[in-house]
This record gives sequence, C-alpha cells and structure tokens, in this order.
Amino acid sequence: MEKLQVKINNVTATVSEAAVEALAPAAAASIEKLVKGTGAGNDFLGWVNLPTRTTSTLIDDINATARRMRETCDVVIAIGIGGSYLGAKAVIEALSDSFAAYKKTEGPQILFAGQNIGEDYLYELQEYLRDKRFGIIVISKSGTTTEPAIAFRLLKAQLEEQLGREEASARIVAITDAHRGALRSLATTEGYKTYVIDDNVGGRFSVLSPVGLLPIAVAGFDIKALVAGAASMEEATLNGSDNAAALYAQTRNALYQAGKKIEILVNYNPKLHYFGEWWKQLYGESEGKDHKGIFPAAVDNSTDLHSMGQWIQDGERTIFETVISVANQAHEVIIPSDTDNLDGLNYIAGKRVDEVNKMAELGTVIAHVDGGVPNIHITLPALREDYLGQLIYFFEVACGISGYILDVNPFNQPGVEAYKRNMFALLAKPGYEKETEAIKARL
Repeated sequence: MEKLQVKINNVTATVSEAAVEALAPAAAASIEKLVKGTGAGNDFLGWVNLPTRTTSTLIDDINATARRMRETCDVVIAIGIGGSYLGAKAVIEALSDSFAAYKKTEGPQILFAGQNIGEDYLYELQEYLRDKRFGIIVISKSGTTTEPAIAFRLLKAQLEEQLGREEASARIVAITDAHRGALRSLATTEGYKTYVIDDNVGGRFSVLSPVGLLPIAVAGFDIKALVAGAASMEEATLNGSDNAAALYAQTRNALYQAGKKIEILVNYNPKLHYFGEWWKQLYGESEGKDHKGIFPAAVDNSTDLHSMGQWIQDGERTIFETVISVANQAHEVIIPSDTDNLDGLNYIAGKRVDEVNKMAELGTVIAHVDGGVPNIHITLPALREDYLGQLIYFFEVACGISGYILDVNPFNQPGVEAYKRNMFALLAKPGYEKETEAIKARL
C-alpha cells in the first residue's frame, strides 16, 4: 500500500525549515502524551489505537448488519450530529458515484438526519419516506442530544406507523453507550441491534468506530480496507521515524506563530467536499480554546477559484493553505478535438480532464505562494478505502499533536455547551428555570 505524502517546500518563504524543525521536540513530546496517556484529555484517547484494536469479529458483525439493511431497506437514515455524521458522510461522498441519487443502483440510498433542526428538511424527508422501505441507524451516546433526538422521535414514530412496532424495531440499529443513557435504555427495551461508542472515543474521533463504519458498510464500501489503511498510518505515525503527521502539525504551528491564523483546506476533487466539512469540525472543536487556535476553513477548487479565490489571492495575509491532491482518478475522460474550435480548446484536445485539473491546481499553488500564501501539500494516491483510512488517521493524530503543541486540551469542547444552555433556557426545559429567568431579563 502506498502512503500519502506531505510536502512543505511552499511554506519556506514565510517560515524556515529550521523554524519547523524547532517544533520537533514538542511534536515528539505530544506523541508520547498520546501513546502514554499523560496529556490533557487523556480520558478520550481511545481513538489512538482504535484501528489496530478493531477486531475482524467486529468488522464481520458490522458487515452482517449492513447486509441485512441492504437487503431490507431502499433507504437508510443515519441520525447523528457532528462527528456522529460527518465522518461517515465524508467517506461515503468520497467513494460514491456523484450521480448515484439519480440512478437505479444496487443497495440502499444513505440519507442523514439529526444534523440540523430544519423543519422543512425534516418534513420533506418524512414525505420522501412515505412509500419507501427504510431503516434507521441512530447514533448518540446519551440519546438526549436535541438535534438527533428530535429526528429519531419523528422517524421512529413514522417507521412504527408504517410497519408496526415489532418490525420497526428490526429495522433500527442504535450506536450508543455500553451501559447508560436514554438511547441505551430504549434499545434494550425495544430489542434494537446495538453497537457501542466507547466512553474514551469522542465524537469527532469516532469515524473509525461503528459510528462511521456501519453507515459506510451499508453504503456498500469496504470497511476492512478502510481500517487497514488507518492501521498502517497508526503504525507509521506512532512508531515510525518518518512521521508525516508530526511534520504537518509542526508546520501549521510554525505558521500560526508567524501570524497565519487561518488554515484553508483545499481540494481539487468535488468528492472531497464533505471531507473538508469533517476536517473543519475535527480541528475547530479540538483547537479553538483559551482564545487561541487556527481557524479552519475549506474550499472546493476550481469552483471556489471563481469566488473565494480573489480573497485568497489578494486579501489579508493571515492565511495558509493545505492542499489535498488526488494523484490517480478512477476514470479517464479525454477532451475531444473540434473542427470549428469556437471555444479555443483545441490546444488541450487529446488531454485527460485530470491533466487540465492538475495544471489548474499547480498554477493556483504558484499564484498563491507568489501572493504570500504558504502552501502545505498532501498527495493522496487515489480515492480508495485504504487511502481514505490513512488520511482520516493522519489528520486525527496530527490534530492531537498540534493541540498539545498549542497547549490546549484537544479532546474537550466546553464552548459547545454555551449555546445548549441558552437554547434549553429559552425553551423552558425543566431544570433550567434560573437560566430562563436570566435570559428573559436580557430580552
């Protein structure tokens, strides 16, 4: 299996190789904290060895459940928010036919709910499911997180109405806490098939657990290869001497110390759009603490070169880019020649579309670097399960290293609770009476 590659030669106009290398001891100390569990947030380090401790028995069980859902369902709804949906969505989108929704394909359509509180979204989803054979994967440690709890209440009631309670229970899989919580209690009562979210695996690091593996398997993709790719990156980053994740973490922190406060994750393949969304949550929720941290943003090029490209090229110089380049495409499309050549494209006739895309990528990198935007470059061999497993683990372990270099706890998210307290108070949730009165006084 090839490995993804990281190059930092396009940052040296802003930070020297010596400045990056100066952070190597901090990166090594961070890796030691991850391996030995001696750093802040060490009660959430279950993801660190998750790829290598995932058993073939668990993978086989998940695949068996996925086969049953594929056989009995036209649509499967994965209900979850944040890390409970973004990782699976990212992998499924990266591996799927871009137009699968418009084709009669084998296996169920995978849709998502509980990631928002959009009334129209939920209404339209329920209408769409009226005449469909559907199943539910509900993902929540507690079962009480507002967004997925609303979606599950609605869709569970609809499924029970369409099938009856007993048959509906056979179409629901719960991924939740091993012993406690509302969803665990309900799953036990109703007899749902269940998988466990380990207490020491936080949501944004959970894609390589059943949280991500089951929806990905239901979509028809090879989760064994996904986990194997991640395991190879685990071995390389935690035990290897050539540590690409440490290099990435050191480089982005050196840039941050040099005044580059915003990182833009760039792709040149539209299938990676949701990978950027997953990455934004991973880094934003892990590093944005104590009034510090690199702000994560993402663009889809060449599309966004015709919008955000202007700001990136000529705007405030507080940014750097990390480009994900996919070396090999799954398909080949050749640009034809045209006798009239009214569009002036005959100069690229006979070339693959991907060659043109790669030259757009290279030309953009040169332009942005010349314009004062440092670029880190990550090359992924192809969009394939094993390589995506590598990329996921690469970013996860680099996030842990980077957070410790930044001197924050990368594994908590105290700021996420602020909006929840206000929302509960505004909705007069029992137990929030004092907060309700305090907010009323402000309005």
